[in-house]
Amino acid sequence: MTEKHDLKSLASSINAVASPFRSYLNELYEKYESLNDGTVADYIPELALAKPDWFGICIVTVDGQVFDVGNCDQLFTIQSISKAFIYGLALEDNGREYVNSKVSVEPTGEAFNSIVLDEKTNRPYNPMVNAGAIATTDLIKGNGATERLKRILDMFRRYTGRELNINVPVFLSEKTTGNRNRAMAYLMLNFGMVSDRIDETLDLYFQQCSIMVNAQDLAMMAATLANGGVNPVTGERAIDERYVQDVISVMLTCGMYDASGEWTYNVGMPAKSGVGGGITAVALGKLGIGVFSPPLDEKGNSLRGIKVCSDISRDFGLHLFNVAKSEKNLQEWIEGGNSLDNW
Repeated sequence: MTEKHDLKSLASSINAVASPFRSYLNELYEKYESLNDGTVADYIPELALAKPDWFGICIVTVDGQVFDVGNCDQLFTIQSISKAFIYGLALEDNGREYVNSKVSVEPTGEAFNSIVLDEKTNRPYNPMVNAGAIATTDLIKGNGATERLKRILDMFRRYTGRELNINVPVFLSEKTTGNRNRAMAYLMLNFGMVSDRIDETLDLYFQQCSIMVNAQDLAMMAATLANGGVNPVTGERAIDERYVQDVISVMLTCGMYDASGEWTYNVGMPAKSGVGGGITAVALGKLGIGVFSPPLDEKGNSLRGIKVCSDISRDFGLHLFNVAKSEKNLQEWIEGGNSLDNW
């Protein structure tokens, strides 16, 4: 890292502390901290241990400024959020044409864990449902399970800027209770959508869902996509630029379970949620959002997370299709009148 980059990072940190955007996030946190609706996921005993009052909001801008409030260091399992990023790695490993021959990109009204394939093509509907995620995990290259897992973990390291670990008890619980996912995998094997290394691929899938992250990690991952695939703090490329479009397109249309249409209409940012309570959302060319709050709505999305993202999108005009002038100028609120152009 160059001295100039160090100075810019320091300036970003100073501005982040003084920025009115930090006050805005504090107010947003206080607004929804007392929201007690929703239920913590409990289909895996380890997930049920999460405290309902855990709540963190983190924003990372494309120039590397970090704003956070609440429990942003609290670790939790990434769960389905991993699906979007594994899809990106599968695209890098195999190219669009081949990946699209195995996994479609169509939204589905079915539950995320439905044992159903497209009747015409026999492909899973998209990479964000379990069947599609298993198929994309199967496409990750490597000489055996260990090398494939190392490549997955290294990919997430590039996105987050730090080494991540797997929660072994959650992985083992996922594996023990994963018969529905096994049924999907064997159905896809019957139609040639996955290879015959079923057990190896399922273990990888359960492990990727059991990776431990925090709200800042989710914000950094989203900011990396917002920045064209380059981590805005480390400067390391996490994904080939040509595939960023593919990943965020599917996040926009399929990333929020059965609420994806409503999310696109109301929030309008590519996003992915997980039953661990996390949401990662991308404001292309601007910033990434990471929210963590375990209580979920009936669709499996973080209740506080949806409220937070909705407010940020509305207040700063971040909806992808917004053409009206926003009440708040995002850049002015972030910089607080201080420009980093001289660094």
